[in-house]
Amino acid sequence: MSIEKLIKQCKKQDLKSQEKLYQLFSHKLFSVSLKYSRNYAEAEDNLQDAFITIFKKINQFNFKGSFEGWMKRIVINTALQRYRKQHVFEIVNEENIEQPEVEINEENTPLNFLLQIIQELPDRYRMVFNLYALDGYSHKEIAETMGISIGTSKSNLARARAILKRKIEESQKKNNVQSV
Repeated sequence: MSIEKLIKQCKKQDLKSQEKLYQLFSHKLFSVSLKYSRNYAEAEDNLQDAFITIFKKINQFNFKGSFEGWMKRIVINTALQRYRKQHVFEIVNEENIEQPEVEINEENTPLNFLLQIIQELPDRYRMVFNLYALDGYSHKEIAETMGISIGTSKSNLARARAILKRKIEESQKKNNVQSV
C-alpha cells in the first residue's frame, strides 16, 4: 500500500491503517522524540502523545510537502508543549552572548556519549540546542516556537554549548589520563 493510500485510510479512521502508519514511522519519530526528552520513558510518552495528535489532525495534511516532515513537527511540538506547561523556559535578556566552539575528538568521543550529555542538558538548553544545531531552526523560529525572545534563544544555545564543551573536555581529559 502506498503512503498516500495509507494516509487516506487513516483519514477514514481505519485502525489497521493507523497501526501500519505507526509501524512505518514510529522508529524514526522516536529518535526525534528522544532528542527532546529527558530520558527514554519520557520520549515514549511524547511519541505516544504525538501519534494521538497525528491521528486527530491527519485530515489537516493536504499532501503538500513531506508527510514525514509534518509528523516530525508534531513530535517536536508535542515535546515543547509538555515543557511549556512545566514552565521550564527561562526568560533571559542578554545582548553580547559568547558562542563557545566545541571541538570534538571523534576517536575519543563516542556518539552515545554525545547523545547522553545532550539529554542531560537542562530542558530549556536541550530544546534550543536541538532545534538550532540538530534541526536547523533559526533563533527567530525558535523564539516563536518556544514563546521566548531571540536573545533568550541565543543565550540558551550559548549556555548549552558551554556545558557540552565542559563535559566533552572533562571526558577527553579522563580518557587521556586512562590511556597513559
